[in-house]
Amino acid sequence: MKPLNNLTLEQKVGQLFMCGFHGQHADEQITRLIREYHVGGVIYFRRNVESVDQLTRLSTELQGIAAEVGELPLMISVDQEGGMVARIDKDGVTQVPGNMALGATGNPEYTLECAQILGRELKSIGIDMNLAPVVDVNNNALNPVIGVRSYGENAESVAEHGAAAITGYQSQGIAATAKHFPGHGDTTVDSHLGMVTVPHDRNRLEQIELLPFRQAIEAGVDAIMTAHVIFPAIEPEPIPATLSRKVLTGLLREEMGFEGIIITDCLEMHAISKPYGVAEAAIRAVEAGADLILVSHTLQDQVAAVEAVVRAVRTGRIKEEVINKSLERIITWKAARCGYRDTSLILPKTNETAKAVDNEPLPSNESIESTLFKIASSSITVVHNEGLLPLNPEQDVYVIWPEVVQRTEVDEPWSHTDSLGVALLQLRGRVRERKITTQPSYDEADRILKDVLEAEQVIVCTYTSAGHLPKGQRYLVEKLSENHSLIVIALRNPYDLLEFSMPGSYVCTYENTPTVVRALSLVLTGELESTGSLPVRLR
Repeated sequence: MKPLNNLTLEQKVGQLFMCGFHGQHADEQITRLIREYHVGGVIYFRRNVESVDQLTRLSTELQGIAAEVGELPLMISVDQEGGMVARIDKDGVTQVPGNMALGATGNPEYTLECAQILGRELKSIGIDMNLAPVVDVNNNALNPVIGVRSYGENAESVAEHGAAAITGYQSQGIAATAKHFPGHGDTTVDSHLGMVTVPHDRNRLEQIELLPFRQAIEAGVDAIMTAHVIFPAIEPEPIPATLSRKVLTGLLREEMGFEGIIITDCLEMHAISKPYGVAEAAIRAVEAGADLILVSHTLQDQVAAVEAVVRAVRTGRIKEEVINKSLERIITWKAARCGYRDTSLILPKTNETAKAVDNEPLPSNESIESTLFKIASSSITVVHNEGLLPLNPEQDVYVIWPEVVQRTEVDEPWSHTDSLGVALLQLRGRVRERKITTQPSYDEADRILKDVLEAEQVIVCTYTSAGHLPKGQRYLVEKLSENHSLIVIALRNPYDLLEFSMPGSYVCTYENTPTVVRALSLVLTGELESTGSLPVRLR
């Protein structure tokens, strides 16, 4: 690697980009980006993962390519938030609970434990940065993109859990990323799909949206990810936060005192790419104060963005000293998390944390499983019960289970999920289960209504990955309620209750991972007490 003061402009600019690719090995896309465009970061998605061993080899392969051409070590990242948002769902990486499940426990120590477990595992497979935790305060029931990715609607609780997660990840040598600044919790539009505005005044933003980010900074978070959201109280022009100098430099850097890495959310999201184009947005993000530009998918956009920033420096639109300042932050960061050293910089951080982790005894699988079950048991929330729970062992049970098979922008179904019917069958002999899609047709629902007529105890599990319960699921619940005292279990979104009248019993689990389903079956049969508390309001 050349001394930093000898880097070309192209090498400097390349370090400011984090890019994704589509293969499970170092394909032509990522190889070209590293060799020719000097990109300094890589982001993994589900498409890159076949197994943990394969991913470990891929991390090594990518770092080898960078070393061969004399580049700095890559910062390799992933979105492994927990719950239903996880890029790695293979054996060897623990299915830790999602944020709202942790929020329902009311215990930030659980959040710390989960981050430590996951951070250690990610580090072992060559990942240096987790794009987590989400510290958005979800106070909008119709939010289609945050929802259970948030710890809840109470800003103080979100801040406390977020700080615990940051401490947990970074104690294991993993860079944590608080997102999405200044806050994506009170929106009704997904910024993957279009422009979003949070219209609240500055006083309200200080009390709610900004509070968790202030605590994240106090906790020493390595990075903060921007939101593609317009905040008129901070930026009077209709500019999303990602591209606003008033937001990134004026508020986050100067007023709030954040000295770490400012990373953009992906510039290919439609809230940015549609009105600005990825290349122009990359320039504007750097001008606004972003240090690391995320372009996750398309080689054409990735190349155009890197070349656009280089041209902007050469033509004087961006001063090279701006690039140098971001580069210094990135090098400092890589020294802390990747073990990189360069004698031309005086680096305030060291890699001692990561070294210390190597000497810590690893928890056993049994210990991890025990911890996860304890958390799941503490998160399951019985919101309402008119004597239907626990289940009557003398009566048969009919379970309607939605199979989650379709990936969305914010929802990635686990490949190891077991159904509630299977779990109950191990505890009760008289269980029937009918599986449906998450978007059932009315005809599909009508067939179930005929089949369930003679059932003595009926459980309907609902699943919503966006702002509204799908129409077919809502229809099914409403029709079943006409003839049955119904037990409804919201497997993901607790706000499903807003879509229908209060059933006989209503239970929230916030996710449908195997550990949660096992704990849920024990709660329903009365063998386990439900202790979770709703982290959001439903009425």
